[in-house]
Amino acid sequence: MAATRTQREIRQKAPLWLVALLLANLVIMAVDARDNTTKQRLFRVWIQALASPVQGVSSRASGAGSGFIREIINFRGAATENAQLKEKLFATELQLQNARQAAEENERLKGLLNLKQQTGYDQITAHVIARDSSVWFNTVTLDRGTSSGVALNMPVITAGGIVGRVIAVSPWTAQVMMVTDEKAAAGAIVGQLGASGALGSVRGTGESGLIEMRYVSGLQKVDVGDSILTTGQDGIYPPGLNVGEVVDVKRGTATQPHQIFIRPGANLDQLKEVAVLLYHAPQRPAPEQTLPNVEKTKKQ
Repeated sequence: MAATRTQREIRQKAPLWLVALLLANLVIMAVDARDNTTKQRLFRVWIQALASPVQGVSSRASGAGSGFIREIINFRGAATENAQLKEKLFATELQLQNARQAAEENERLKGLLNLKQQTGYDQITAHVIARDSSVWFNTVTLDRGTSSGVALNMPVITAGGIVGRVIAVSPWTAQVMMVTDEKAAAGAIVGQLGASGALGSVRGTGESGLIEMRYVSGLQKVDVGDSILTTGQDGIYPPGLNVGEVVDVKRGTATQPHQIFIRPGANLDQLKEVAVLLYHAPQRPAPEQTLPNVEKTKKQ
């Protein structure tokens, strides 16, 4: 019985073994088969053909990933370079600004140095270090004082015109009341000294930044654009300094003086450097010395 069952199992499995052997033979033949032209194994060609789509997808995914990483690296590099360029640009702009300010200061100082030749007086160059433009005062503070030779009532000017006068001093600073202050005053003339009879007094208006000129006879000819110069009669400013330019005239009459408004020649809103003139008005003779026959009266 056992032998009969074994033979039966062998007969049943024989077709399977035959198929297996045929398949194995086909595989061996396929693996060993070669192309007549290229002599390449056909099995390798088929495997490559089947794997190529997968390899293409994998290659594209790998390329995209590496490209994305390169983009991130390039972006970071560009951001760093951009920041460096911004820093360099800022430093360059700062250097240009400093150079421009130095050139402007140099021009202002040259203008102040030329004032000595124009006025004929020694001067002290000073920088404005503080300003008070309150309701009650219109003053600036300078970085020079008595230790530099600055004294009370000395006139302060720029290349454009008068600024004001020294009203307080310390060893290292001086306070200047500007001509636009309501309490500031100076003798002035419309036009050139000796060629005009339009004499008067200038005084600050306090608010508008303009200077008002009073006491000029309504019979005198005054026009917008006329120059105003100091006369030296106030005992503060030497004669011939520029005060400013007429910007408005309210005409007077034979009995009523003109009302004249002047724009200061000095740029009082942007004062940086000024010149303090070492000027003291000449002493006026005593009144009795100017009266006629004083000596004769004393002798009698």
